[in-house]
Amino acid sequence: MISTKGRYALRFIIDLAEHPEDAPVPLDEIASRQEISKKYLENVVKILVKGKLVKGTSGKGGGYRLLRKPDEYTVGEVLELAEGTLAPVACLAKDAEPCERAPFCKTLPLWKKYHQMQQDFFFGITVKDLIDGSVDTDSVIQFASAGAPV
Repeated sequence: MISTKGRYALRFIIDLAEHPEDAPVPLDEIASRQEISKKYLENVVKILVKGKLVKGTSGKGGGYRLLRKPDEYTVGEVLELAEGTLAPVACLAKDAEPCERAPFCKTLPLWKKYHQMQQDFFFGITVKDLIDGSVDTDSVIQFASAGAPV
């Protein structure tokens, strides 16, 4: 399940992309538009700054801005930064210890296929796609039911 942290991180990035003013966008404005507590959003934004997805400036005229164009951000990278691994099981997480059961695990192929579908899905959609409304829900349903190759 994607937590509020992940969902709010995505909403924050989308908001910045939709307001590409020359000046940084103040956190107050984004929090107000997105109806998110400024205090909670501050914690989410720290993660995005640390992950080098956005840049913050302080002081008068300060705020946040994207470091890249909206079509260069994927939903997957924003969610992984906010949530940590999106792997459905520990053995598929990046830098996971090799699992002793892998050679005879009957469920591993299932988790691998699901993880690949999830990766293909989230990393195949950009922030620009979300802004443009070009994520076709019919093809998403077909994608999910057809499954991606492992």
